[in-house]
Amino acid sequence: MQETQLSDRPKPSTAPNAVETVDLVRHFGDFVAVDKLNLTVSRGSFFGFLGPNGAGKSTTIKMLTGLLAPTSGDMCVLGRDMAVEPLEVKRRIGVVPEDLNLFERLTGAEMLSFTGRMYGLGKTEIAQRLPELLDLMELRSEPRKLIVEYSHGMKKKLSLACALIHRPEILFLDEPFEGIDAIASRTLKDLLSRLTARGLTVFLTSHVLEIVERLCTDIAIISQGKLLAAGSLDELRKGIRLEDDGAQQGPISLEEYFIHIVGGERNESEEEVLQWLG
Repeated sequence: MQETQLSDRPKPSTAPNAVETVDLVRHFGDFVAVDKLNLTVSRGSFFGFLGPNGAGKSTTIKMLTGLLAPTSGDMCVLGRDMAVEPLEVKRRIGVVPEDLNLFERLTGAEMLSFTGRMYGLGKTEIAQRLPELLDLMELRSEPRKLIVEYSHGMKKKLSLACALIHRPEILFLDEPFEGIDAIASRTLKDLLSRLTARGLTVFLTSHVLEIVERLCTDIAIISQGKLLAAGSLDELRKGIRLEDDGAQQGPISLEEYFIHIVGGERNESEEEVLQWLG
């Protein structure tokens, strides 16, 4: 088979998509974390990027946000080539990474102010937006409290506030609902729904499929670095049916579809495990 030359490889289109990748690849030594990923995310969508542990979700987000260079392939974010204009892309996106990366010896207000300055905001803009964000995230009641003393849920909300202070056009969220209580989860869900209603694009990874099903308009499923399915949630719900003893069932839930598409069916040996527990 003739090898495709670099100049012959298709490039991302100039269509006004929020995210577009073409044959995106990332290796770690001999391990292929992301394998020729072709992904399109429309502007203003609430996009759920799903997959089992180790599927390549976080690696993909790190590449799209400029934290990790791809081994090969192309990617555009907000119509700009990440390889050519990385700083311009970073100015226009917000990121809540899975590990948060907060300076824990600062207060919440100090962290927000620092983040605003890093994005080039003036003192007047920061002074106006900071109290509004702290109020929105319910973090203003203890202004002298250091981040190291925050609960995990408070840290999640502060990280989201930092990602929003410069008014990004797209928000990348890596497992934002992991480890937070029901109240903090509801606050985040309500806020994200309002933001997408105003035109912000949200790119979300989450293992909580009920939340994805409730919030997302479009999804993609990745496993072992490969894209298995992509489309609107409504299309996948209506168009996919599982076979059971020859009968057709559907529409099915996102959880059922996810388990089906990634090959998560139980086998007989699994049924026999720990039979001694009764």
